[in-house]
Amino acid sequence: MPTISSATELIGRGDELARLTGVLERARGGQARAVLVAGDAGVGKTRMLDEVARLAARSGMTVLTGHCVDLGDVGLPYLPFTEVLGVLAADARFTDVFAAHPAVDRLLGGGADVRDTGGRLRLFEGIAGLLADLADLAPLLLVLEDLHWADQSSRDLLRFLLSRGILQRSAGGAPTHRLAVFASYRADDLHRRHPLRPLLAELVRLPSVERLELRPMPDAEVARLVRALGERPLPDTTVRRIVERAEGNAFYAEELLAATGTETGGVPSGLADVLLIRFEQLSDTAQQVLRTAAVAGRRVEHDLLRDAVGLPEDELESALREAVGRQLLVPGAADTYAFRHALAREAVYADLLPGERARLHGAFARLLTGRGRRAESAAERAHHYRESHDLAEALAASVEAADHARSLGAPAEELRHLETALDLWQAVEPSARPAGEGIDRVTLTLRASAAAAHAGQAHRAVSLTRAALAGIGQDADSELAARVRYTLAGNLMDVDSLTAAFAYSSEALAMIPADPPSPTWVWAAATHVLAARQVGEKETALRVAREALGVAEQLDVADARADLLISLAVLEGGGRRTREGRERLREAGDLARRSGSAPVEMRALFNLAVGCFESGDLDECLPWLSEGLDRARRAGLLSSPYPLEMRYLRLLVLYTLGRWEECVRAATADADVLPAAGGYTVGPALYAALARGDLTAAERARTLLERPFDWMGTLVAGIVLTDAAARQDNPEAAVERMRSTVAALTDDTGTPPDVTVRLAALALSAVADRAAALRLTGDEAGARGWADTATELRDLARRTAARGTGGIPQGPEGQAWLARAEAEWTWAVSGPDARAWGRTVAAFDFGDVYERARCQVRFAEALLAAERREEAAVQARAARETAVRLGATPLLDQVDTLMRRGRLAEPPAADARAAVLTAREQEVLRLLALGRSNRQIGEELFITGKTASVHVSNILAKLGAASRTEAVAVAYRQGLIAPEPSGSGRGPS
Repeated sequence: MPTISSATELIGRGDELARLTGVLERARGGQARAVLVAGDAGVGKTRMLDEVARLAARSGMTVLTGHCVDLGDVGLPYLPFTEVLGVLAADARFTDVFAAHPAVDRLLGGGADVRDTGGRLRLFEGIAGLLADLADLAPLLLVLEDLHWADQSSRDLLRFLLSRGILQRSAGGAPTHRLAVFASYRADDLHRRHPLRPLLAELVRLPSVERLELRPMPDAEVARLVRALGERPLPDTTVRRIVERAEGNAFYAEELLAATGTETGGVPSGLADVLLIRFEQLSDTAQQVLRTAAVAGRRVEHDLLRDAVGLPEDELESALREAVGRQLLVPGAADTYAFRHALAREAVYADLLPGERARLHGAFARLLTGRGRRAESAAERAHHYRESHDLAEALAASVEAADHARSLGAPAEELRHLETALDLWQAVEPSARPAGEGIDRVTLTLRASAAAAHAGQAHRAVSLTRAALAGIGQDADSELAARVRYTLAGNLMDVDSLTAAFAYSSEALAMIPADPPSPTWVWAAATHVLAARQVGEKETALRVAREALGVAEQLDVADARADLLISLAVLEGGGRRTREGRERLREAGDLARRSGSAPVEMRALFNLAVGCFESGDLDECLPWLSEGLDRARRAGLLSSPYPLEMRYLRLLVLYTLGRWEECVRAATADADVLPAAGGYTVGPALYAALARGDLTAAERARTLLERPFDWMGTLVAGIVLTDAAARQDNPEAAVERMRSTVAALTDDTGTPPDVTVRLAALALSAVADRAAALRLTGDEAGARGWADTATELRDLARRTAARGTGGIPQGPEGQAWLARAEAEWTWAVSGPDARAWGRTVAAFDFGDVYERARCQVRFAEALLAAERREEAAVQARAARETAVRLGATPLLDQVDTLMRRGRLAEPPAADARAAVLTAREQEVLRLLALGRSNRQIGEELFITGKTASVHVSNILAKLGAASRTEAVAVAYRQGLIAPEPSGSGRGPS
């Protein structure tokens, strides 16, 4: 079982740790302080204090720790102080100090009785004097844990020490002791009459005492903790489930992780025992109330609870007061009560007998129904009816709940309720099933597939639609059969199964006649247009789209008409890159908005944004994306396909424009809310990370290939991994990754994707370098072999760029990458060509800041080869300025090397290079120069050795060094660090 120990990196408590280490720093300077550390059980108080104690000990402080123990009514007086004194008495270093205060012997079994007032005062003063003398020897940290269990004598002694003893100042106000006291207690144990409450209220008013509350950890930090504790990589769904249930509590997260794979559900038995301890301390009536509340859910209304539990009002209020006082329940708005922690509710619920559980669920179901079948209560009613085994009512309520979720724009919840209804369908007699138009098994399954698609679960949508197709009988209505098929075709396109999609859309269109015209035929035609375009049947797509648009106008099917206008804008003329195409897309978007069809409107906005990007109008692209994502947010469709692609395109535009910090921030914000299928959307942030020398970017990209095949995920991984291989001078790996990516993304007609041009150019850079290196060594045969590979890649790039999408040549971005591919090919075949690289730099002027800088370095090298030194210097300086601004360390290394080798100009050393090292990395670099190990660096900077190792790896990558020694040499040479003064006394240890 994984455990949180001092060896585990402290996660998610940076601010709190900084505050406590700040107190330690002041204590070492003579400012005695005390901190009362509060937090719920399991939130991480002990782990935090362990970390602080470890840091204090490493800085030379004496650390003493005393623990309070829950001994019920049989308390041992002064227990935490007795523990501290026992440690001191056994340590020979403190013998003289201990002997100077004989009064404290009484706590260790020696000396006179301390029950008299005078003896007690002498004891208190003796302990205060002992601690003061210890602090004179070395700075002292006293840690007292679990004050909520402290006995009265210990509380009295603590009051004395903090108010009159060790924290007191001299008459002149100067601090007298190098000492800090950290004392922890459980906030959730402090009921109204807890004896610690008045003492805490008194202590926090003292000027030298402060309170620090450890709140639940953020979800992202709990996820980090779970992954750190896991003995093997955990699926994202497992981590998310643990995070949801732990609600920021580290102990709960640890217990839930330990139970992963060993229990079928519910609360792990060990954790349940802990959670039920406080529950079992309640009166029988209060326990009955909590059992009933647990059946209601996390939160329950007062009136509903009263009617369900069947107690007189005064008894109910007394029981609730007791539960609130014990901090098991917390009062909320609108006269409600909620369990303080969801896992406590789960534990109480699991403790119910099966019959008791079903009876209480039935009571809540009937009470909710008696209030009227309100839509907002449908989900609750469905749950209670199902758990009480009234399946007919559960089915009806589940359908109501799905309707309500759809009206609120909550597709994930709609899907959950519809799947519940489908599970119940066969178990309910036909006569007892809900009646009404569109309420049959096939139609509900179709609705569920649409909800799955809108929730970002594309593969689930396909499975559900296939289930609907299997459920259609021979005598099924032809329109329903066609709807199922064109819905399946649309879902198959979302998972890139294009040939199958075209087959099903063809079947759908053939099943219903065009005359008489019908909306079903129009939508079947609109879907067939999309599928035909995807498999290269452009003429078929154009013919059907024009015919269907006329029928849609005749029938006034506004949303289908908008959808067909979008298809024609993409297919006709110059497509969405032209002014005419974009005007038609705007018309379609307005029509979709008026018709209330959010999915069609988002398709229009997405194509408008793509049209701007493809034509090089990057700044014009962003407003369309913002509008599209805002529309998706309002409709509850952020996880559906078009909004996911809009997220990716937004980051890509920011990356291309060189607004990398915005790109990374947006990617970080998106990462917490994306469905599993949306991992590719953060791809541009990976491009930026790789460009900045982050060696983990490739591994993060590789995880996109570990999931079910996703076209965009494969594209992102292909770009990152091809570029990473090229940067590592590995043309074999770069070409192999480029080829495998193109093969995976090539459609069923054999048409390679547009990104082929970019991938070919990236791989060609490594091929060109290898071919040039072989020529220098005289290996002409080897050079010719790589030149042949270069020609193959260039030809593939040419064909792809010329054909483009739908036969339209690629726009400025594609043409720029083609220009780079041509220039790299020339380098591989015959050497650097300044004219080719000049054209390439000009081609990237459309707005790709970083790629333009990369090409400027190649251009400068080609100019140097042509002995055009002044022109080369201009290009190199421009590239260098971009690299510094973006923090693109590898590019900066490359251009600095070129400038030194070509004697173009001496690059500014310290200030510009230091700008690409973080403040922490500069501190680590200084210690590296002093010969410190990772462990020693961690100790000096109060970080773990593992964290220090990560910083060292980043420094090596940014400085292009293969070893620590080389990194230090590069840093001295570039002025990043200066030699330590000879009298510093900080030589290697």
